[in-house]
Amino acid sequence: MNRLLAALAGVLATLAGVAAGHLVAALLDPATSPVLTVGSQVIDLTPTPVKEWAISQFGDRDKPILVGSVLVGVVLLSAVAGLVARRRFAYGAGVLVLLVAVPATIALTRPAAGPSAVVPSLVALVVGVAGLGWLVRSARPTAAPSRASSASSGPSRRGLLVAFGVVAGVAAVLGGAGRWVASYRSRGVDVDLPAAADPLPPLPRGLEERFSGITPLQVPNDEFYRVDTRLDVPIVDHESWTLTIDGDVEREVTFTFDDLLAMDLVEKDITLTCVSNSVGGKYVGGARWLGVPLVALLDRAGVGSRADQILSTDVDGMTISTPLALATDGRDALLAVGMNGEPLPREHGFPARMVIPGLYGFISATKWVTRMTLTTYAEQDAYWTERDWATDAPIKPSSRIDTPRALADLGAGENVIGGVAWAQFDGGVGRVQVRVDGGPWQDAELGADVGNDYWRQWFLRWDATPGQHRIASRVIDGDGDPQSPARANPFPSGSSGIQELLVTVS
Repeated sequence: MNRLLAALAGVLATLAGVAAGHLVAALLDPATSPVLTVGSQVIDLTPTPVKEWAISQFGDRDKPILVGSVLVGVVLLSAVAGLVARRRFAYGAGVLVLLVAVPATIALTRPAAGPSAVVPSLVALVVGVAGLGWLVRSARPTAAPSRASSASSGPSRRGLLVAFGVVAGVAAVLGGAGRWVASYRSRGVDVDLPAAADPLPPLPRGLEERFSGITPLQVPNDEFYRVDTRLDVPIVDHESWTLTIDGDVEREVTFTFDDLLAMDLVEKDITLTCVSNSVGGKYVGGARWLGVPLVALLDRAGVGSRADQILSTDVDGMTISTPLALATDGRDALLAVGMNGEPLPREHGFPARMVIPGLYGFISATKWVTRMTLTTYAEQDAYWTERDWATDAPIKPSSRIDTPRALADLGAGENVIGGVAWAQFDGGVGRVQVRVDGGPWQDAELGADVGNDYWRQWFLRWDATPGQHRIASRVIDGDGDPQSPARANPFPSGSSGIQELLVTVS
């Protein structure tokens, strides 16, 4: 068996094992897929500056790139397993055992893990070792047909092709089946939500109907940004899901999904923003949320006198800390079950998530939430608190230019500069101003006012002359204060600064 065949045998056998493990994980819990398990651990161990760099450089592609990098590492180590098995199969199988031991150990030690978390890794090991054994045997020399000679001949070319082809086919079929099962289980949710007790009127028409390029006033669910630490989408059964409120409370209470739907639901138009959103970034969106006021749930439990944070936990043990005072100061904090007239999409937290206006999502928007513990910052740290992110992080007022795009080529004459702006709990958006080539700030025209918790569209008609031009925008809140021009990175409490972009007019 030459080295190339040996390395290929290791790779194909391991890929078949990984595909089998992924299929089993798709049937049980997508998060326990061996590759995703390792990827999730890499996310947890990655220093904050590196995470922020990856998000700024790769955007929505950061997670696929991470998974691809893990797969590259798996392929290289599996090739080593094949080369070692060329000399002695037991040693090659041992390399695969060590390779699988990593995700198996991680899966068992992650928060909320049960015994079944290791099953996909064990399946991957069994299939991988079996595949490697068959390929190694198929590539070994066979005894010569003559009894008088002890010589041996090389392996049958047809046998080799069949063996390698079968293993490659098994890997492809299992991998495809895993992707299909995961996609099928994460499909849209078939749940009928009751109407709000006091429904809001329809949203006004947005400027996107008049000016191409401006973000819709209400972002459709399938276009709404998603930023979290998950490499998969949790599959939560709403019929068995529960939310428990415990800790510093008068009584521990538990709610089922039906319990929530039986309460008086409210509708609120709220803009969410991720703390990783850079100046001019896309990790912000406006939606209409349906849910139960958070204070109504807390009142059922009776909040004690010591707590200063709500430590919320998701279905897989991820924790987020929310300042109790900010969650209960009168703002429209919700436990949301609906989004834009539909049940929450699975990727946005089905069956229930927290939505608290005016606070960045990393301290206010726990998805797939299953527990809220009333406690203190001195007693318990959440995921982001342990990584030195701010504990009190109000969303900073900001304006974003949607059109024209940076480095766009425009025609001379009238052009439209437009975008969105937000200033939650600062008197709302009072004005938006635009500056061209460092000149005076000009007031833009504002779109519909949906409320302080919601963003506002804006536009300015610009008589463009040939040449290169720098365009900037800023928001001035309802109290008359302009957004800060001081440049700040997202870590630890959100970015700030004025967006400025360059265009060419011809």
